[in-house]
Amino acid sequence: MQTTPVEYNPPLPARKNYRIGVLGSGFIIDCCHLVSYRKLGFNPVAIASRNYDTAAQVAARHGIPRACRTIDELLADPSIEVLDIGIPPQAQPGVIRAACARGTVKAILAQKPLALSYAEADEMVRCCEQAGILLAVNQNMRFDPSVYAAKTLLDRDALGAPVFATIDMRGIPHWQPWQAELGLGALWIMSIHHIDCMRFWFGQPDRVYCSTCPDPRTRFPHTDGICTTIFEYESGMRCVIVDDVWTGPAREGCPADIRIEWRIEGLDGLAIGGIGWCQDPYTTASTMRYARKGDADFSSLHTDKTWFPDAFGGTMSELLIALETGRPPSIAGRDNLATIALIDAAMLSAAQHRAVSPSEISA
Repeated sequence: MQTTPVEYNPPLPARKNYRIGVLGSGFIIDCCHLVSYRKLGFNPVAIASRNYDTAAQVAARHGIPRACRTIDELLADPSIEVLDIGIPPQAQPGVIRAACARGTVKAILAQKPLALSYAEADEMVRCCEQAGILLAVNQNMRFDPSVYAAKTLLDRDALGAPVFATIDMRGIPHWQPWQAELGLGALWIMSIHHIDCMRFWFGQPDRVYCSTCPDPRTRFPHTDGICTTIFEYESGMRCVIVDDVWTGPAREGCPADIRIEWRIEGLDGLAIGGIGWCQDPYTTASTMRYARKGDADFSSLHTDKTWFPDAFGGTMSELLIALETGRPPSIAGRDNLATIALIDAAMLSAAQHRAVSPSEISA
């Protein structure tokens, strides 16, 4: 197998010492955000969460100078330049509103989903714009090394005009307690990654068709356990996303086949990738191979980089570069409204059994 260089490392900011205040102390913050920030030399200076003791433990683990007693204490600190949010989505809008009311931070990296409806996400975007705060959304799958490398191939037209693309997830996520409270399954938790990834690669589709069914393993009431989503483009290009959180009785005595794979087929070439997050350990490296017409064999991407935790440094880098340059980040809140519109469109499609244009949501 031949090896051809391809870009999979997103750019880094020139200034790395922006003072970052962190909200939240769960797995995503503790094992992803802060691990990746330390690798890249970023500067988290304070942390707060609902539980002070947990925040203090996370601060000690990652060398953060200060654990705040309350979230309000952190939000009131005028020295914090960037607010990094890692809390459940139903709590996030209230924090964003509070930060905008104080107007002390320069930028916010919000967790995805930005909000649980297009209307509320749009309100968050406008709130930050009115407060003069730069808003980005942590759509971190874009910065998985294989996904980012595929984007560079597409930008170079290395595969020719895209014809068909798939993301096939056969993985069992760790459901969060707040999901049970809201009755949410895969669409807002896993599909949002894959839907945003397809939009990152190919732009906004003209129509979305989504079909869902409950996951037999998930005990709380939900409708969107297993989801199949189709994107239709007027060009004729099609995308198919399979989010299968059942994967067969993998935890009930059957041998497991756990994986996330993607595939892009163009007129002139083919790219195939694998994402290591759902493997054991979750820090398994991602992979990619690709070939063009006339190649003797596939070229391969060789890296030890992973989705979890390395991609989380990519989203923060994108925000800090935007602060430096004044240009909107690719994961800007206003841009992210298009992803939220696709999720709302998928939900409406599944409920009404029809194709839905995202313009029906964003109108």
